[in-house]
Amino acid sequence: MSKIFVDQVDPKTGTSLTLGTSGDTVNIPSGVTLANAGTVTGLPASAISSGTIATARLGSGTASSSTFLRGDQTYAAAGGENTPAFEATRSSDQTLSSSTYAKIQFDAETFDTAGAYDNSTNYRFTIPSGQAGKYYIYASATLSANAQTEFNFGNIVIYKNGSEYRNLISDHRANPVYRPYLAVQAVMVLAVADYIEIYGRVNSGVTPKIQGTNANYFGGYKIIE
Repeated sequence: MSKIFVDQVDPKTGTSLTLGTSGDTVNIPSGVTLANAGTVTGLPASAISSGTIATARLGSGTASSSTFLRGDQTYAAAGGENTPAFEATRSSDQTLSSSTYAKIQFDAETFDTAGAYDNSTNYRFTIPSGQAGKYYIYASATLSANAQTEFNFGNIVIYKNGSEYRNLISDHRANPVYRPYLAVQAVMVLAVADYIEIYGRVNSGVTPKIQGTNANYFGGYKIIE
């Protein structure tokens, strides 16, 4: 076997260079490194017969034992995540006007994965950018002691973008009643920038109050699809 020692081989025409003829085998000995600074085309995946391709070369994102490679070549958590998610409660009693709808001010956050719940000004959950989809929304309210002696009915309402979406009424028609409790929930299709609030109404012979306790809560999370 003869050897030719050269530093560079260029095609005669300056367009392409052919190594061997169909049926020939071009051997690359062990220990030889092919340094490619250009583009390799026409190399089938079946030609990779040994070794392991680094996961970083397969897609974008973070590859780990808890992620998988999606069809769009991005890594995502297996099974998806029910986020954005949040929950807030009342830190103290909130006084209402009898027979008048008022926003319940859930001012103490338990958790808020996307910082999408406003617990100090508007007391609302707003769908963040890129997070449109189906959401499970839930809320409850318990009346404080001074509203438990005269209570006919009460409402707890989910508002979407400032309008009533789901209204649950509890009709006790009793005097006295013990710790009247209202709850509402819904699966909602929400777009980016849609916002959700909770309103309540109580028909009471005394000044009604929403009790400041973690028995009152407003929360929600995105449903995995």
